[in-house]
Amino acid sequence: MTCAVLCIGTELTRGELVNTNAAWLASALTDEGFEVVEDVVIDDDRARIVATVQRLAKQVRVVVCTGGLGPTTDDLTTEAVAAAMGVPLVRDDPSLEAIRRRFEKAGRTMTASNAKQADFPEGAEILPNPVGTAPGFAITLGECLAFFMPGVPREMKRMFDDQIVPRVRSLAPRTSYQLRLRTYGLPESAVGERLAGVEAAYPGVTVGYRAHFPEIEVKVLARGASEAVARDVCERATVDVKSRLADVIYGEGEETFAGVLGRQLRTKGYTLAIAESCTGGLVGHMLTREPGASDFLLVDAVTYANSAKTRILGVEEDALRGHGAVSPEVAAAMAEGVKRVSGADIALALTGVAGPTGGSDDKPVGTVFIAVAAAGATTVKQRHFSGDRHQIQTLAAYAGLHLVRQVCLV
Repeated sequence: MTCAVLCIGTELTRGELVNTNAAWLASALTDEGFEVVEDVVIDDDRARIVATVQRLAKQVRVVVCTGGLGPTTDDLTTEAVAAAMGVPLVRDDPSLEAIRRRFEKAGRTMTASNAKQADFPEGAEILPNPVGTAPGFAITLGECLAFFMPGVPREMKRMFDDQIVPRVRSLAPRTSYQLRLRTYGLPESAVGERLAGVEAAYPGVTVGYRAHFPEIEVKVLARGASEAVARDVCERATVDVKSRLADVIYGEGEETFAGVLGRQLRTKGYTLAIAESCTGGLVGHMLTREPGASDFLLVDAVTYANSAKTRILGVEEDALRGHGAVSPEVAAAMAEGVKRVSGADIALALTGVAGPTGGSDDKPVGTVFIAVAAAGATTVKQRHFSGDRHQIQTLAAYAGLHLVRQVCLV
């Protein structure tokens, strides 16, 4: 069963906003057994929206659309869809009342512009929005079912799961099965080289890749005469893929690098302390973004200034003067200092030059020293990362967590 993802918004076509909705929806629809054949992004232009909706309705069985349901004048999706159907807009009083109540609950007054969010193409099925003001709606255009949702990711995901999946699940042939593996440590080209020949060895299997810096997601998709047949071949192919990528696979599905590490720390009963300089709190943010970090994370000290390294962590001024803040000696002293003051089982420290300035001939931009103190020993690694400031910080954070993970795996 074919389907298409349509995302509407001038902020998307101009690159002002990263379109995460398209990737999420395509993956979710694939998991439901649909064949996503097109991913379309267009601006807030009435004529283009009309033409695109009409074209897609003739080519696919299901269209899932996000964006353009807001209260401002550039939110044209509902109006354009009505024009594509050749029907008028009608106001839905229950939706209007729900919007008004939501504003009152937030201590605000609903404006006239918000009232347009209760207007829908005549004959549309309204999809409630429990976490936002803009309801969605569903229409039939020819043989196509089309669903329109807000562009806010949190609202879109909730509406898709609650309202759309139950309506379309029976349409999918359920002749496919997909598993997703999360990897860190190899570029996409190297991952692809390791998996050369997998598709030929397992007829019906397609291996896909999604780069999400600095990770590579590997998607093993199998199609067969039935879901059971597809699942069997997918699982057999995935065993092969895992054996080829055993050193870089860290998880599956929606697991995150920090989340997997957190689970390993809890399993071992280890506590962790962090001292950050060049990453500015990014490591701690990655860990605390996951639930349950308080089970193992004792402290994350962002000691950016040398004076903070001395006062908070006890790094000797002689070490800072003699070796510089970006040095293996200072990285080790930071790790040992935060371990001492926190009482943690494991301590991680990072210090480096994230750029774009501040580098030197012997310590160019991208130079990072990472130290881990655990079980009476301190290990220091020197790494050199390339990219802009954000990329260097991200790579350093991942490398630091990776070293902690190695301790947990011993």
